[in-house]
Amino acid sequence: MDTAVVHFGQWGSMVLWIILGVVFLLFTPFYRKSQRKPSSVYLAFIVAMAFEMFGIPMSMYIIAWLFGSSLPDGILWGHTLYGVIGHIGMYIGMGLMLLGAVLVIWGWTIIYKRYWSKEEGKGELVVEGIYRYIRHPQYTGFLLITLGMLLDWATLPMLIMWPIMAVLYYRLARKEEADMETEFGQPYVAYKARTGMFLPRLFAAHRRESVSPAA
Repeated sequence: MDTAVVHFGQWGSMVLWIILGVVFLLFTPFYRKSQRKPSSVYLAFIVAMAFEMFGIPMSMYIIAWLFGSSLPDGILWGHTLYGVIGHIGMYIGMGLMLLGAVLVIWGWTIIYKRYWSKEEGKGELVVEGIYRYIRHPQYTGFLLITLGMLLDWATLPMLIMWPIMAVLYYRLARKEEADMETEFGQPYVAYKARTGMFLPRLFAAHRRESVSPAA
């Protein structure tokens, strides 16, 4: 049997969870002001989950106040869909959070070494490593981390914030790609055509493999 109620009132755990989220951002910093807004939403996401997972299940109380009935464990409080799939959602969520963290760190390490650490105008067009398949691995990583949190412990604020954050990252990615096209020109356009923004373009990769032997 799930013991969701034992999570509540653990304010120390809530603070620790928030600190871990902040430290993760500090060790993978962004370098443009336009990147601060999605990062702020990400932090708000962390705080919302921590508050309702270890503090008070506000979503459950709000729904109970509005409709006069409480929600079952796993619906806006407790492990997501616990009554339907047990702890499977939690395990999948943990896997997505781990994968997302790997993408963020991997992507940041490469882009910092090849682009951000260089003087303005001297950065390289990075097309190796994870960037060979997707153009924005860090944003994909943050979206996977927060999606994993939803699958672990979904709350009303998190359900509202996740699509907002996804739109912000998409708009930011479009803006950055326009800047890259201006800076690198046709090589970036060609790179963009064979890669995905947030997910790999498998068919494009297959075409590259099929064409390369004849080149």
